[in-house]
Amino acid sequence: MTLFHFTGIKGSGMSSLAQLLHDSSYHIQGSDVEKYFFTEDPLHERNIKVLPFDEDNIQLDMKVIAGNAFKDDHPELKKAQELGVEVIRYHDFLGSYMEQFTSIGVTGTHGKTSTTGLLSHVLGGFAPTSYLIGDGTGKGVENTEYFVFEACEYKRHFLAYHPDYAIMTNIDFDHPDYFKSLDDILDAFGQMANQVKKALIACGDDENLQRLQTQVPIVYYGLDSSNDFYAINIEKDRVGCSFDVFIRNEFYYRFTIPLTGDHAIKNALGVITLCHYENIPAEVINERFATFPGVKRRFSVLEFEGRVIVDDYAHHPTEIRATLDSARQKYPDREVVAVFQPHTFTRTAALLDQFADSLSDADQVYLCDIFGSAREQAGNLTILDLVNKIPNSHYLKLDDMSDIARHQNAVILFMGAGDIQLYLQRFKSDISKEETA
Repeated sequence: MTLFHFTGIKGSGMSSLAQLLHDSSYHIQGSDVEKYFFTEDPLHERNIKVLPFDEDNIQLDMKVIAGNAFKDDHPELKKAQELGVEVIRYHDFLGSYMEQFTSIGVTGTHGKTSTTGLLSHVLGGFAPTSYLIGDGTGKGVENTEYFVFEACEYKRHFLAYHPDYAIMTNIDFDHPDYFKSLDDILDAFGQMANQVKKALIACGDDENLQRLQTQVPIVYYGLDSSNDFYAINIEKDRVGCSFDVFIRNEFYYRFTIPLTGDHAIKNALGVITLCHYENIPAEVINERFATFPGVKRRFSVLEFEGRVIVDDYAHHPTEIRATLDSARQKYPDREVVAVFQPHTFTRTAALLDQFADSLSDADQVYLCDIFGSAREQAGNLTILDLVNKIPNSHYLKLDDMSDIARHQNAVILFMGAGDIQLYLQRFKSDISKEETA
């Protein structure tokens, strides 16, 4: 059997795909930088070989799947070209792979990972379901009927896919290093919508999604009663939300999710809508909701030395608001402290005022140095430009966590898409030393 070699196997999508193919009895190995990423843990658990980048990794009897972060002049990819070894980009491979299943792509500027995780968990309780999630999680199962995958809009990579269904959570301006404007993003999502084969399931509360036109039916979900599927009689507590779902003004079922925040209700509605379209009983959906364990780095909670610490991937103002909303619902009696590391200079510059507005909802804000991308120039922008826009904010250095340590009965949100976890680990380390001193 052909050996697949993954160039850039620690990437979140690449790691997920490697796991999925391994579980489906393919021979897998890969390479990457030697720096640790949490996405490599499931690879080691499966004993998938992870090598340092080296052109000698490439042999004649393999196919190379290349991560989108690496250009054609990467030494491994150049070696493959010299040997005549087939190289296929991640999104192109995925586009052809999904054709053998009933495929559901989950896309949108925010909420993709959480919704993909929830949908794959629910469908997996009804029929064999393989999935690929953007938190670095993938799974392949025998006799797969459904294939659920996260479809990223960056650089229009999702245009390699022609799924049976797509769930679109929202459209917002992001990735300013690639997209020129909101209209440019709308154009990309419009193209994607027209590649869907059976139905598009879209959040009707998002006015940008209301602008889409497609050749297939569009089914809208949301909190507003104008949607085809909508939630009312919502009850929230510290552990989750319960709500009645109506389909075109007729009562369908009352659901309960172990998740907090309005965004979580909307994500669940997207899942409910898709499942109803596929004739999956409401009782099955609700039972699977109850056992959903969550996804990595999406409001991941750790109780540590009397404090609640949350690790979250939020790196856009809309996502920050959603994370703060969840924290207020889940921990109404605690001070909410935001520790935020902006991801890329281009995003920080383009959305500076929006970042300031969203973070101002926290009781205290600590800001870390901007995590830049190798694809961009820093320019004159620094984290102090954001500090100066938020009254209750402070600049946080990695080597001094003493200010955060003073927040005793707090929920402390570590948010970002860069190396914010270094700050989280340093904080935990410092607190442990204090407690044992």
